[in-house]
Amino acid sequence: MKKVEIACIIDDDPIFVFGTRKLMELGGFCNSLMIFHNGHDAIVRFEAIIAAGHNLPEVILLDLNMPVMDGWEFLDEFVKIPVPQKIHIYVVTSSIDPDDMERAKHYDAVSNYVVKPVTMENLKNMLAVMNAA
Repeated sequence: MKKVEIACIIDDDPIFVFGTRKLMELGGFCNSLMIFHNGHDAIVRFEAIIAAGHNLPEVILLDLNMPVMDGWEFLDEFVKIPVPQKIHIYVVTSSIDPDDMERAKHYDAVSNYVVKPVTMENLKNMLAVMNAA
């Protein structure tokens, strides 16, 4: 299966970021990884990447509960950006609230909702979806 060129984690939990990064490395998930601790930093960087004509991440693992700009606010801003490529956003959260799961379905940019922790199986499924697209 083909690797993701650039992946991104937007999450303020250093333990989750560390563990997910290690899983991605072990599974050969991506060639490079961008990490942001809140949605605002990610939006600012993505806008700069687009302005420079470079590629955005192909996949984003997005937490919902973060300081500064949470996952919902990130999604609201992200959909306003003219993105030149297909990006798969996976909401990755500890929330099992059915309202959150339903709300995520209303964003066309969201590919799926994953309850933490991320597993190797989750990553393989993400790769399979992206390789099929």
